[in-house]
Amino acid sequence: MKDVFIYDAIRSARTRARPDGGLHELTPSALLKHLYQALVARNTLDTAQISEVILGCVTQNGEQAANIAKTSALYAGWPSSVSGLTVHRFCSSSIDAIALASLKVATGQAQAMVAGGVEMMSRVPMLSDNARVFSDPEFALQHHMLLMGSGADLIATRIGATREACDAVALQSQHRAAQAQQEGRFASIVPITTSTGPIEKDECIRADISAKQLARLPAAFGELGAAGADQIQLAQYPELEQIQHVHTVGNSPAMCDAAALVLLGDEAFGRQSGLTPKARLVASSTACGDPFEVVSGCITVTEKLLLQSQLQTHQVDLFEIHEAFAATVIKTRETLEIDDTRLNVNGGVIALGHPMGATGAIMMGTLLDELTRQHLDRGIIAASGAAGSGSALLIERH
Repeated sequence: MKDVFIYDAIRSARTRARPDGGLHELTPSALLKHLYQALVARNTLDTAQISEVILGCVTQNGEQAANIAKTSALYAGWPSSVSGLTVHRFCSSSIDAIALASLKVATGQAQAMVAGGVEMMSRVPMLSDNARVFSDPEFALQHHMLLMGSGADLIATRIGATREACDAVALQSQHRAAQAQQEGRFASIVPITTSTGPIEKDECIRADISAKQLARLPAAFGELGAAGADQIQLAQYPELEQIQHVHTVGNSPAMCDAAALVLLGDEAFGRQSGLTPKARLVASSTACGDPFEVVSGCITVTEKLLLQSQLQTHQVDLFEIHEAFAATVIKTRETLEIDDTRLNVNGGVIALGHPMGATGAIMMGTLLDELTRQHLDRGIIAASGAAGSGSALLIERH
């Protein structure tokens, strides 16, 4: 098996998923075209050397349907010889895209690959693909499928996470993201040209939000619970008297538009191209936790990745773990025993936004940015998907 190196990781800013959001005017392919062009320009990249583009995308509908990995590469003018594959493992999709690309390089099937993800939630709304498991309660139960917010409330109930504790997670995420933005820590962002000018700042951050404002927000998933989700979860966990509905729009991931790309290759590719690796991709893993908790897979897979890599938590310098609702962050801290100085140090998707199919690849860039800034070596990214799924990657800079 060959070593796999990360030569670059870039992303767009994350902008609000609404018609006045900074990237809304761009189709998903048009947004990706800007990133393809930036990847070429930054690395003097010969695109004929790229075997394949693998992209994560969750809502493969409308403009994001029909294998956007292949069609967007063609739209960007890349050679027809570059293959394309679009993958969907819910919100961990772009982590899986990176993992699949790395496996192809490691086994010698390819010398260089591009992986990443895209989600334009203002143009292709979440659940607009009309999956029956998210619209038909009886059918959903047969498949052990619940919506993400219901799973997060179950997590909170099972671990005793209060509304105040969940709001504190959100407030910390907002403050950290605001500080990181102010200090220019998000070096992986590349400007995206639009009719109103370049877009190069994350839009979802609410630097001025207060604990009092968060406390005034109503619970978001109580009606969903009353419609049947609570009954399903209580039947699974009869020791619980009721589900505590502690999640709001303020302590849940923010919907947004964004895309990200990662350039991977073997050592020979870097030597031939005159590129210096930013990091080595050491290991990847997938796992599934409790489907009724829905979004705790990021914890399960991080435990698995640490075990298979023979590492203890304290041996990893930084963790970028998906803020799949505030209670998941609390469970992550407790289960993995990660202190706040190493977990999501520049905020997470509660503050920065969660463009589902692109989030994992964005976290890769954020992790590389911060490892470089702090002169650290080892990091893990992990994300949850629906039905308890989770995916993770381990990287090392030296």
